[in-house]
Amino acid sequence: MTIACQAKGGINLGQGVCDLPTPPPVARGAIRAIEDQLATYAHPMGIAELRQAVAKKVQSFYGVTYDPNSDVVITSGATGGFAASVLALCEPGDEIILFEPYYGYHLNTVLSLGLKPVLVPLRPPTWDIQREALERAVTSKTRAIVICTPSNPGGKVLSASERELLADFCESHDLIAFCDEIYEHIVFDGKLHMPLQKLPQMRSRCVTLTGLSKTFSITGWRIGYLTTTAEAARRIAIAHDLLYVCAPTPLQYGSLAGLIETPRPYYDELSAMYQKKRDILCQALEDSGLTPYWPTGAYYVLADVRKLACATARDAAMKLLDDVGIAAISGSSFYQDPIGETMLRFCFAKPDEVLEEAAARLRRLV
Repeated sequence: MTIACQAKGGINLGQGVCDLPTPPPVARGAIRAIEDQLATYAHPMGIAELRQAVAKKVQSFYGVTYDPNSDVVITSGATGGFAASVLALCEPGDEIILFEPYYGYHLNTVLSLGLKPVLVPLRPPTWDIQREALERAVTSKTRAIVICTPSNPGGKVLSASERELLADFCESHDLIAFCDEIYEHIVFDGKLHMPLQKLPQMRSRCVTLTGLSKTFSITGWRIGYLTTTAEAARRIAIAHDLLYVCAPTPLQYGSLAGLIETPRPYYDELSAMYQKKRDILCQALEDSGLTPYWPTGAYYVLADVRKLACATARDAAMKLLDDVGIAAISGSSFYQDPIGETMLRFCFAKPDEVLEEAAARLRRLV
């Protein structure tokens, strides 16, 4: 879709490319590291100072304590952390539960490592998690569950009752919880992100994967991190070393500067900024008759596009690009359930002026 959009000179609301400015302290930190010749391999678990800053941040925001020397791993993005974690902690033939709509890298990483994904479809508009559906999915081969909150692509933020449900389910079936929380600081409408690892029974079960790509608009830097038990972290660090050697060293220093120098209000302002962007796009979708499922977190929205009267979601995406020059992603990229053919995903991590132009184009569909 990105290639097709470029050919049409369209507005790309498809791929999740956050093209907002990088905060100056983050950029300056990386530049200083390059100028200071800090360009050699980093420790397999990441530079010590960044691990210390991560542990301090997790303690400050969520009240959960991790030892930076043994429980924190700096990874090549959250997706790299996920790949290393699955490789380290699972075996070929194991089953892993994923919710639909899923993030494509989660599904394809599981498949590429020889594991079996077991899909549990969630339905719009609220994407509620049902215990009965989870129980139908679990077998004697189930090793883990993947939990993405706030989620890509649906923008769902777990409620307190859903966190309790998932914790009890993991405990009942002795499961690992791979928790992708890369959008932790992008939540709307007064919602609060609370990591599953905060629940006492989940501290030893969670591999919590996040990073700074979305928070600091540095998606191409590939700086992620994870927190988990010391034994899991040791194994994951070995797998990550084999896959990637290390996350880019100068960019680790830039990320360190961001964590140290960014004031707490920045994170609240980040959510407020993205909520404004969400409102611009979702209102335009609503006005055009493409019903948005308003997200409560992350920077994507799924919309019902049956108004376009296309046989497949891919056809709908191409029609939208041809008619008004807007690129979106087929819902079938996130679902194997047929409901995916009724949806497109739009990304609103764009400058306001770009979103306003996209909104004007969408309203031409009325």
